[in-house]
Amino acid sequence: ITRPEDFARAARILETEEKMNIRPDVRLGNGYDVHRFGPGDSVILCGVEIPHDRSLQGHSDADVGMHAVTDAIYGALAQGDIGQHFPPSDPQWKGAASEIFLRHAANLAGDMGFQISNVDCTLVCEYPKIGPHAPKMRAVMAEILGIDANRVSIKATTSERLGFTGRSEGIASLATAALVKP
Repeated sequence: ITRPEDFARAARILETEEKMNIRPDVRLGNGYDVHRFGPGDSVILCGVEIPHDRSLQGHSDADVGMHAVTDAIYGALAQGDIGQHFPPSDPQWKGAASEIFLRHAANLAGDMGFQISNVDCTLVCEYPKIGPHAPKMRAVMAEILGIDANRVSIKATTSERLGFTGRSEGIASLATAALVKP
């Protein structure tokens, strides 16, 4: 919009879209997950096994990144959370690969007529260092989600040695997913 007549044109376009009900349905969801460290020699983050002096503990493989993104997609769809779809009380999910959960959320989005536009995942930890593994994480997540890797953001931050992540007691993850129904 650069000239006064552009306002009138924009109003006509919006009015036409509204009458024809052709506005896209855009949804945003967020997710959050936490897992504590326990004995082990690696962690699985966003589908990538990373050598570490401990492992994350959980009912499944404890992939906090995938869990947060899964919950973000469920949230955008208003379909609850990962625990509702895959109850931790159900023994069939003991030790399960988090790829199962993420693929289910992505397929549910498609079944409901949505396309995943992009996801953004932040891992909060002092160690292991995420940067060297982020490209592979993006590729793994993109493949599962059925989107281009340039639509998947994986980044990390520390908590400046504050709180449970700062004391290296565990890892947290936050995620946002944007879904569009054309």
